[in-house]
Amino acid sequence: MRLGEAVTGSRASHPPPAEDIDQAIGAALRNLREERALSARQLALEAGVSAAMISRIESGQVSPSIGTMTALSNALDVPLVSLFRDTGSERADYTLVKKGDGLKSTRMVGDHIHHYRNLAHHRRRDLQFEAHLVTLTQQQAALPVYVGHGVTFMHAISGRARFEYGKQQILLSEGDSLSLDAELSHGCTEVLTPEFIFLSVQAESRR
Repeated sequence: MRLGEAVTGSRASHPPPAEDIDQAIGAALRNLREERALSARQLALEAGVSAAMISRIESGQVSPSIGTMTALSNALDVPLVSLFRDTGSERADYTLVKKGDGLKSTRMVGDHIHHYRNLAHHRRRDLQFEAHLVTLTQQQAALPVYVGHGVTFMHAISGRARFEYGKQQILLSEGDSLSLDAELSHGCTEVLTPEFIFLSVQAESRR
């Protein structure tokens, strides 16, 4: 983002009372458990924690140890920080990029060249994501192929292009959206119009 044109802010609140933290952890645990359609007994078996202890944590009656919360987060397959998401003690950042702004960059891969605008780069302890507005043009050089981590989301803004995901050939046209696991090779193979513009969002876990 250009300096002075992107609005960035953050907030940090004072730690809430211990009993409020216990209530928030309990509510987060209950929500995560219910999202996965698990009973307290099923979660207890997965985490090696008694069902009675889970009940007391969810009702905010006890302050769980880090060891207990780690076992629960592993059983739920979520980062430990997820249990603290409603405590109000986490720092939160935001970045606003106004229309037409963003950090303009050029990527060169062999003889191929294309331009993109960096709209977002957000990093937390548990995840990170980037958003780019990419412009591909017709040229003789081969287009780059990517292999990464996490997931990628694409939305075609204008133009048309052929896209390859593993062995799958996909035609992308204006208004189309595509999401994929980034571990499999992927990338545009041919631009079918003078230019192809798309939004690319990449997200991955930092655990």
